[in-house]
Amino acid sequence: MDLGLKDKVYVLTGASRGLGFAAARELAADGARLVVSGRDGDAAARAAASLGTDAVGVAADNADPAAAERLVTTARERFGRLDGVLVSVGGPPPGSADGNDDDQWRAAFESVFLGAVRLARTAAEALTEGGVIGFVLSSSVYEPIPGLTISNGLRPGLAGFAKSLSVELGPRGIRVIGLLPGRIETDRLRELDTLSGDAEAARARHTARIPLGRYGTPEEFGKAAAFLLSPAASYVTGVMVPVDGGALHGI
Repeated sequence: MDLGLKDKVYVLTGASRGLGFAAARELAADGARLVVSGRDGDAAARAAASLGTDAVGVAADNADPAAAERLVTTARERFGRLDGVLVSVGGPPPGSADGNDDDQWRAAFESVFLGAVRLARTAAEALTEGGVIGFVLSSSVYEPIPGLTISNGLRPGLAGFAKSLSVELGPRGIRVIGLLPGRIETDRLRELDTLSGDAEAARARHTARIPLGRYGTPEEFGKAAAFLLSPAASYVTGVMVPVDGGALHGI
């Protein structure tokens, strides 16, 4: 199936590794041109180099108010256009309601929530009909995850923003989608399993709740993201799509 990605231009944040990089790799494989960002400029440059000549790495922290404009400008100056963005950011620190302090909440809000809102607003001004704005969120949008209270608080709100934005931008032919990864095999997930005190037991416990009976791979997440960002998904907007092996129990 031709996804129609050749020469399309996307900005992906948090894409030097993890789920953001997995999406970037699949987009690049189908001919898209990319601006990939990360807080570590060297890591972003290495990630871009591994994707080929039609990718550029940019040092950008989503919490920086200037980051959104810099990323969109880079895409337009380097490639002459912008077709979409995928907003991904490292997960906020684990903890409980009484264990996370104000500074952790404030930092996570700036990076996870407000940074995503800024990039979406900036991209919306630059996009034309056929454009797309994607958010990498979490299954915590629908089911709170024990030990991730900050994520449980921020991700559902961002999903609500994405839904509202899809209604506002729909008349301009711009789509807005969210991806809800479940247990995808990344460094972040391995860290969370280890924090339980027994990583193998945690993995077995979580795997038992997944109908497909295993953790997902970054490649599987990346392929889902590439499809949803592509012109092949041109009539899909305003939805939160789980990529979780069936782990979410709601319909």
